Amino acid sequence: MEQKTHDEIRQHVRDSYAQVAEASNEGDGCGIESSCCGVSDDDAINTLISTRLGYSEDDLQQVPEGADMGLGCGNPRAIASLKAGETVVDLGSGGGFDAFLAAQEVGKSGHVIGVDMTPTMLSKARANADKGQYTQVEFRLGEIEHLPVADNSVDIIISNCVINLSPNKAQVFADAFRILKPGGRLAISDVVASAEMPAAMKNDPQLHAGCMAGAELIDDLERMIVDAGFCSVRIAPKDESRDFIKDWAPGRGMEDYVLSATIEAVKPGGGCC
Repeated sequence: MEQKTHDEIRQHVRDSYAQVAEASNEGDGCGIESSCCGVSDDDAINTLISTRLGYSEDDLQQVPEGADMGLGCGNPRAIASLKAGETVVDLGSGGGFDAFLAAQEVGKSGHVIGVDMTPTMLSKARANADKGQYTQVEFRLGEIEHLPVADNSVDIIISNCVINLSPNKAQVFADAFRILKPGGRLAISDVVASAEMPAAMKNDPQLHAGCMAGAELIDDLERMIVDAGFCSVRIAPKDESRDFIKDWAPGRGMEDYVLSATIEAVKPGGGCC
């Protein structure tokens, strides 16, 4: 029964983000212009959303048109400290926005792998990569719980407002640990729960696809990351995120239960931990 529920959640999220990608491709808004799962046909709105999340206007100018879809809850690159030549995996890479920005930091000698479970989104990202001539970036179809990436092959994993969507977050962190090299690190922006949500909120599929209902309590999330084997775990909620989360579901009071946060951790080895 639990597995069926997981599959149903995953399929609902996949369908929701397929609609987001199709709306973006067609130049249409999907009616949720300020949400993690929304998209607008107005470039000015998407720019406003992304700069609220911590990106600069220069960041937005450096990626192919259509890569920034206003999705996310922060800027994982701000904590990633990427270096030239590194291999990066972007969990839930969407249209490729963070992957392309990461590619500019790791350079031609680096490698960026975006993983997304939505074929429509993957096609969009690959088209954007071709448009921007990002030869060091590739996009692979897969679920973040079972990454299509070799063991011990990655320097850093980034992700922007995606892990909260997973019905099995412990498995996400376990597989992230598998693919990271010793000393490899997590640099994640995500939504976390600051208080236990009412059942009606937790079971609302729209709030789940909107990056809110699936948020994990901070202590539970930290326990999962430690249990996966990571050390130097740091989860830092951002109180200022209440302002934009309030816009994600107006009138629902979600800002009283969830916040955006940065999540950092290191895989032991390589002189770390």
